[in-house]
Amino acid sequence: MQEELIDRIYECSVVPELWPDVLDELAKLTDSIGGMLFSARKAVNWTATESVFDAFDTYVKDGWFEKCPRRTCMMGKSEPTFFVEQDFFSEEELANNPFYRDFFHPRNLGWSAGTLLQMPTGDNIVFSIERHLEQGPIERNHVDRLNELRPHLLRSAFVSTRLGLQRAQGASETLSKFGMPALVLDAQGKFVEANERAQSISDHVKFNDVGRHVSFSDRRAGAFLTSALETLDRVVSTDSLSFPIRNQDGNAIFVGHVMPIKLAAHDIFANSYALLFFTPLDQNRPPSTALMRSLFDMTMAETRIAKGLMKGQTLKEIAADGSVSIATVRSQFSSVLEKTGCSRQAELVGLLANIALGQSEQPQKN
Repeated sequence: MQEELIDRIYECSVVPELWPDVLDELAKLTDSIGGMLFSARKAVNWTATESVFDAFDTYVKDGWFEKCPRRTCMMGKSEPTFFVEQDFFSEEELANNPFYRDFFHPRNLGWSAGTLLQMPTGDNIVFSIERHLEQGPIERNHVDRLNELRPHLLRSAFVSTRLGLQRAQGASETLSKFGMPALVLDAQGKFVEANERAQSISDHVKFNDVGRHVSFSDRRAGAFLTSALETLDRVVSTDSLSFPIRNQDGNAIFVGHVMPIKLAAHDIFANSYALLFFTPLDQNRPPSTALMRSLFDMTMAETRIAKGLMKGQTLKEIAADGSVSIATVRSQFSSVLEKTGCSRQAELVGLLANIALGQSEQPQKN
């Protein structure tokens, strides 16, 4: 069931008119009534299920979106998770908040689970699952189910929102409109097609000959790509499909993302198997904690390990602080190594220092 849903999530990446159906399914999973997807860069693009469409049409057109406390609260948090109202507000604060009192509550809305991703490209992506007011808050076990799907939702939404939530007519048009370095690969990981922006990373990624395997100056990135491609036939929530690409000094300069081409997306990409695209990391302006955690598909527990190591803690100290067993922490530490392509703790700490994973953050302003 979950594998089928993940396939449909990735189908939406280049067939964005299918997002309302996926949002409806997420709502059913969480005993909610509907959901919406917003993206904001130079303009606001959004889509929603029929059940909440009219409400959010007013939400956007009448200016509620610009100052909504949901979004500003999420921007002030660094955890890669879906948040609910109780994470930010007391019962009294909710009752007196003008956005809830004057907009959500009169429409029998007010309980939600939402998540936000801010990319270095300027793209801001928001998902929100909505529940009727009389049903009460969305329970933690439902939030956990959404978090299992979160990396796939955001990876797919990033592609479709870069396309303006509009279906492209073919692979070449899709790659051109995407506006970031991107390649199309076949099932063997061989190069099929690239956009012009991919030439900007040719010092680090080799792909010029059609029918040949893509190669990297960072050999570990090549191993990551091979491993990711092996999971694409049956993607599950725990699969990591993003990986760092380092320069000769060992500093991460890009994050590569492997996105499976599923179902109706083959109408756009014909016989292709995967889209490989790259998020640049500005070495003069380290990306936010939340961004890096999202890019590497780290869980909340894994980010706690990474942050503890950045503070100089040992694994035993991290276990004690979190009241979990050392065996659990060691297992989570192994997962962090795997997701970041590191082989030992010192290498991991060096990478995380480079990307400022442990830095404190202030809410960003639009």
